[in-house]
Amino acid sequence: MKKILVVLTNESQYGYHPEATGLWLGEATEFVQVMTEAGFDIDYVSPKGGYVPIDPRSFKYASATDMKWYHDRDFQDRALANSLSPEGLDPMEYSAIYFTGGHGVMWDFPYNEDLHKISWQIYQNDGYLTSVCHGISGLLFLKDDLGQYLIKRKHITGFTNAEENLSGKKKYVPFLNEDVASLHGAEFSKKRPYAEYALTDGKFITGQNPFSATAVARLLVKELKNPLED
Repeated sequence: MKKILVVLTNESQYGYHPEATGLWLGEATEFVQVMTEAGFDIDYVSPKGGYVPIDPRSFKYASATDMKWYHDRDFQDRALANSLSPEGLDPMEYSAIYFTGGHGVMWDFPYNEDLHKISWQIYQNDGYLTSVCHGISGLLFLKDDLGQYLIKRKHITGFTNAEENLSGKKKYVPFLNEDVASLHGAEFSKKRPYAEYALTDGKFITGQNPFSATAVARLLVKELKNPLED
């Protein structure tokens, strides 16, 4: 089986607002737990490579699984301290790319050309484009060779306007994922705030919020191991 590429943020604050953010820990660890149990190898990449900060608020909601991975030496090294840089990665090695969340991604995922090229090549190679929560921002601006948004007419989900409002961070983010998804022609689907929700549409698998990472992973495993099933 090919590997899964997990994308993490390098951003440690809300743009110019000096409040700590970063990776929402569980959005990486819970996804990785399911994928590794299913036998897949994981690589970790970030826009700049290297250090990946963790949103301190995510520890409040951390499960035993999250903390197990947080203390895992390999995860500490390859995901948090020495994540790969996009340059030099071979998209042919991966069956899917997975964009994690945390508010930091809103600044370094949306317009990263290197990540866009990798995502587009994985998609062209019949791979999956997946995300959870704010990680959808890594897919919102992705275009095909004709300049069309890949999410156009796709059923996707991500952190909703209501959830952004409830998070208390709406005034800090550069845009609202739900609004941009609709603007770019996607069919944005959602459940009640902070309910687990993920869906598949073709080669897209997306999850709504921090509590949906496991659901995204399970859908991806189903697709990769049973490609002929509906």
